[in-house]
Amino acid sequence: MRLSRYFIPILKENPKEAEIVSHRLMLRAGMIRQQSQGIYSWLPLGKRVLDKVNAIIRDEQNRAGAIELSMPTLQSAELWQESGRYDAYGKEMLRIKDRQDRPMLYGPTNEEMVTDIFRSSVKSYKDLPLNLYHIQLKFRDEIRPRFGTMRSREFMMKDAYSFDLTRQAAEHSYNKMFAAYLRTFDRLGLRAIPMRADTGPIGGKLSHEFIILADTGESEVFCHKDFVDFDIPGEHTDFDSVEGLQAIFDKWTSLYAATSEMHDEAAFNAVPEGDRLSARGIEVGHIFYFGTKYSEPMGAKVQGPDGKEHFVHMGSYGIGPTRLVPAIIEASHDDNGIIWPASVAPFDIVVINMKAGDQACDDTCELIYAALSKAGKDVLYDDTDDRAGTKFATADLIGVPVQIIAGPRAVANGEVEVKDRKTGARETMTIEAAINRFVA
Repeated sequence: MRLSRYFIPILKENPKEAEIVSHRLMLRAGMIRQQSQGIYSWLPLGKRVLDKVNAIIRDEQNRAGAIELSMPTLQSAELWQESGRYDAYGKEMLRIKDRQDRPMLYGPTNEEMVTDIFRSSVKSYKDLPLNLYHIQLKFRDEIRPRFGTMRSREFMMKDAYSFDLTRQAAEHSYNKMFAAYLRTFDRLGLRAIPMRADTGPIGGKLSHEFIILADTGESEVFCHKDFVDFDIPGEHTDFDSVEGLQAIFDKWTSLYAATSEMHDEAAFNAVPEGDRLSARGIEVGHIFYFGTKYSEPMGAKVQGPDGKEHFVHMGSYGIGPTRLVPAIIEASHDDNGIIWPASVAPFDIVVINMKAGDQACDDTCELIYAALSKAGKDVLYDDTDDRAGTKFATADLIGVPVQIIAGPRAVANGEVEVKDRKTGARETMTIEAAINRFVA
């Protein structure tokens, strides 16, 4: 992608409305634009990051055996009345009527709808376990949207829903998502700690929030410091192994960890003083087991091996991609801008032409750009005629992991400079060596 033909509306000044680093940097880097209170457009640079976040989420959901579908954003109020949540949910739900005066709502979550899909199609225990998920825009009319897309009214959610014959089987499904979430956040460059949490309006009996530690976190969290060094489940984790997944769950819940809503001061004080960690945290995922809370009122039953009908046991599992992007920035930035983990960076490499119009610089940059693009790298080529300081500032602000800098003096010697955005380390090498480093 040539920067001269791309759309990145960079802001030179810090926006006054931005209270936290991620909101400020997302606006300055031209990733998002506010359309109304708590509602944002994702501009091209931001959408590239969001798409990569979603791809990792989707990969790990599929690895754990979840199956993707797509459900509509508008839902019939009848389903929510059937479950008993329509009146109980509160003003966060946007209630509307269609032209036939039928009550509808803009979905804040999808337990009712997915239960309806399940009950209309699945009748036997032989079709279980089943986990259905989608990635969809949702709306909750937050009383105080703030911090950009960290707490917005319209947001993207990956929500998965598991169906099992028994509680024991449902807990295995819960453990699958537990391990999948640990892997997902690790691939996103985050250390997420699962903490006991309140189930809120979704309800249920077993619940964990996945929290990353950040100074700008919304709430205080309490945990044992050893969580920071726990090993993440590997790529070849067997998601069919009941014992293996239970061992992962047991390890990651063996030490004290709780959000402020579930905090037990006495239990926390029992942790050795040097091992206590009290910090601010950002919720990036939430998983629930709630048994037959929805299957009973909505009649979601299957025939068991005993020939009798049984209400299925359910769980739900949420990750907010539009919340994850600013969370990653909160965890990875410096005074000059964003430092993207390679897995979600909008581009892998930015090639900076220090003197556009100079034949040698132009030819060198075109050669590098073509070679890296052919090798499958996402490359941004800064071919603009901006000043050197502006080019460097833009590259640092948008956080591309690698910068390849071609200036007249270096090019005359057959060389370019390679900069690592995270460490700031610079290395001069031949043009061929620079290409080979990232093609190999």
